Amino acid sequence: MRRVVSVSLGSSKRDHKVYAEFLGEEFEISRMGTDGNFDRALELLQNLDGKVDAIGLGGIDVYLFVKQKRYAVKDGLKLMEAVKVTPVVDGSGLKNTLEREVVRVLADETGHLKKGTKVLMVSSVDRFGMAEALSEMGCDVTFGDLIFTAGVPYPIKTMEELEEIAGRILPEISQMPFHMIYPTGKKQETQDEDKVKKFARYYHDAEVIGGDFHLIRRFMPAEMNRQIILTNTTTPDDIEFLRKKGVALLVTTTPEYDGRSFGTNVMEAVLVSIIGKPWEDITSDDYLNLLEKLKFRPRILDLKT
Repeated sequence: MRRVVSVSLGSSKRDHKVYAEFLGEEFEISRMGTDGNFDRALELLQNLDGKVDAIGLGGIDVYLFVKQKRYAVKDGLKLMEAVKVTPVVDGSGLKNTLEREVVRVLADETGHLKKGTKVLMVSSVDRFGMAEALSEMGCDVTFGDLIFTAGVPYPIKTMEELEEIAGRILPEISQMPFHMIYPTGKKQETQDEDKVKKFARYYHDAEVIGGDFHLIRRFMPAEMNRQIILTNTTTPDDIEFLRKKGVALLVTTTPEYDGRSFGTNVMEAVLVSIIGKPWEDITSDDYLNLLEKLKFRPRILDLKT
C-alpha cells in the first residue's frame, strides 16, 4: 500500500484519512494540520521524509504563476527544501492542468459556464490555470487579488492587467511571511468581518465564485444569491456553511472521498507517486494522460435540496 501525506499549515480540525484505489493499487491518504505552526510543519516534513511515497504541502503555496512567469514563495520553498528524499508537491501542477479541464467540463457538459458569465476569482495568482481558462472562455471575470489580499477596492478585469500588476508586486509579496498574505491555522475557521461588509458587492454581483476555499469562505457575506462556488478542499461542515449562506451549487475540482474533497496538493502527490518521475521532470501531458486514465471528474453538488 502506498502512503501519501499532506502536511498543512491549516487547522488540525480538518485532518482526515481515507483509503482509496487508483489503477488497481491501494493508497492511504491523510492530512496533518499544524494550526499555523511553521516549525511544527518543518518537523513533520523531516520526520516523514523517506518514510512515505509522496508528500503534499497544504495551506501554503511554493510557487505562484502568471503566464510563463513563476514566483517562488520564500516560506513555501523553505518547507519544500526540508524534504530530501520523498517527492513533495504543492498542487500547482494540478492547478495548471486539472483545473483548466474542469472549466472545460463545466462549459461543454453542464452549461454552468458560458461566454459572459460573471465570475469572481477571489485570488488568481495561486490558481492561474483556472483564471486563464475562465478568461479564454469569454467569461466576465473579476480578479480579486488586490481586493481580498491587500484590501484595495480595485477589481482587475483583464489578463493583461493582472500580469502587469503581478509582475510588480509578486517579487515582494513572495518574500513576505506567508501568514501575512493567506489565512493559516485558526484564521481558516473565521471570517474577516470588516472585509466581508466592505466588499460584499463583489460576491453578490457574481454568478460564479472561484478560487481557494479558505479565501472564499473568509470573505463570503450573508444572503448569497444562489451562486455557484468553484473550489477545492471542502468538508461536510464547509458544505453546510455554504448551504446556510444561500449558495446554489458547489463544484470541487478534486473528487470526493468519504464525504470530502482533498486539496490539489494531496491529489498531485498521489499522481506523482504513480507517475514515478522526479517532480521537475513531469509535464502537463503526463498529468493530463494520467487524469484521463483515472477518469477524474469534478464533484457537482446541488445545495438547494
